[in-house]
Amino acid sequence: MASIKDVAKRANVSTATVSRVLRNAGNVTEETRQRVLEAIEALNYQPNVLGRYLRRMETETVLVVVPDITNPFFSKVLRGIEAVALKHGYQVLLGDTQNDARLEEQYLNVLPQRQVDGMIFLTARIRKELMEEMARQFPIVLACEYLEGTDIPTVSIDNISSARKATEHLIRLGHRRIAHLSGPMNIILSRDRLRGYQQALAQHELEADAALVQEGDFTYESGYNLTLKLLALEKPPTAIFAANDEMAIGAIKAVRHRGGRVPDDVAVVGFDDIQMASIFEPSLTTIAQPMFEIGQKAMELLLALIEGTSARRRQLVLPDRLVIRDSCGGERSGQRG
Repeated sequence: MASIKDVAKRANVSTATVSRVLRNAGNVTEETRQRVLEAIEALNYQPNVLGRYLRRMETETVLVVVPDITNPFFSKVLRGIEAVALKHGYQVLLGDTQNDARLEEQYLNVLPQRQVDGMIFLTARIRKELMEEMARQFPIVLACEYLEGTDIPTVSIDNISSARKATEHLIRLGHRRIAHLSGPMNIILSRDRLRGYQQALAQHELEADAALVQEGDFTYESGYNLTLKLLALEKPPTAIFAANDEMAIGAIKAVRHRGGRVPDDVAVVGFDDIQMASIFEPSLTTIAQPMFEIGQKAMELLLALIEGTSARRRQLVLPDRLVIRDSCGGERSGQRG
């Protein structure tokens, strides 16, 4: 008696695709559907409906794990994921780790239990060895954050070059005393953006003053409080590069609280280009990430893994761009700071 694997082999598709054709799921091309139906007829395949229900490996559901659902950056990424998922008949579940790596590991348990078909992690703070072990057995994609030295499919931008670009913009404006508000140093994105900032200073032979680097947590509050600390220095910065837009907005509020003006007294650059960046006054110069596209590509990679097509070892690096707005002002011929 022919099996579903026999049908899949004859039609040159995955068993998941055969299953979708049998259920008339509607997310299979007509050419593929006809090929599967011809294979079914040729092999006289008789699906065991009850057995398929009991043994079915598919839930047509994926889980997206987010480090902080209150961070507006992730909303567009999630929309990109869902746009592709719905097109292919998948539902999207959301898990919020609240920046707790232990919760990431707990969410991984849904894969062995077959509660979802695959997972997209928008955070990568889990133990590398555990993530690699699970990725060898189940469909897993990383987006935004990544793990160094792994072949887990990943979608991100080049955070080092992006941060270097943002810092060099401030240098071109004449600033020489530039501060950096980093994210938590246990996160690779924070380390990459700090590295890009340091590279820009080194390339322009500017002093890297340790007092000008302050570790935040990507929140508005940390940006505000750390900027007050920077402004209290004997030689305060004339410009601030924040590792995300929320901290940058907090920095602007702190400058205003101290009676300063942005960008006249202190220029500010952010990172991400969330919606508030263009609405806030002054509008924020920032690095724009292709958030929606990151989500789209991540879901496409996950589908390729679920379907059994080639997606492993794919590391997609998408382009970013520097969006120049009002929080930096125009170029100056002289040096500042």
